[in-house]
Amino acid sequence: MNTLTKAALAGTAAGLLIVANAFAQNPTSLVVPIENEAAVKLIVGQPLPGPLATGVAYIPYRVENLRILPVGGPHSKVVSPRIGHLHITVDDLPWAWADYGQSDTIILVNLPRGEHKVLIEAVDPEGGLLTSQTVKFISPGKPAGR
Repeated sequence: MNTLTKAALAGTAAGLLIVANAFAQNPTSLVVPIENEAAVKLIVGQPLPGPLATGVAYIPYRVENLRILPVGGPHSKVVSPRIGHLHITVDDLPWAWADYGQSDTIILVNLPRGEHKVLIEAVDPEGGLLTSQTVKFISPGKPAGR
């Protein structure tokens, strides 16, 4: 087993331990009742200019008052501190993807030339909208030969 695989397994185990402990809590003994927690904040930056010049958008973001975890189901909505994930939609397409990665960066590659819009939504474990931000930018397109 290589070092990267070991690190990934360790990270997964740590996340599962956090989730298991969260679900083991009695809902009446939560750290802070969910309705009293601070509102979720989503801060999204503009794509980094260096990579964008090559047709790759690195969009930095951070969330506050929300732990990004791969957990779902109705009982997960009452876990405190609050948990959820991101939904990301590009250029108003009729589909989106869910991000549970906690990477603090959304990376889009091979963007065609032109203006693009990326909607980033922080959602609860069942997909209910908590807050959102939209970033708009112009991509020069991918360089010829790539």
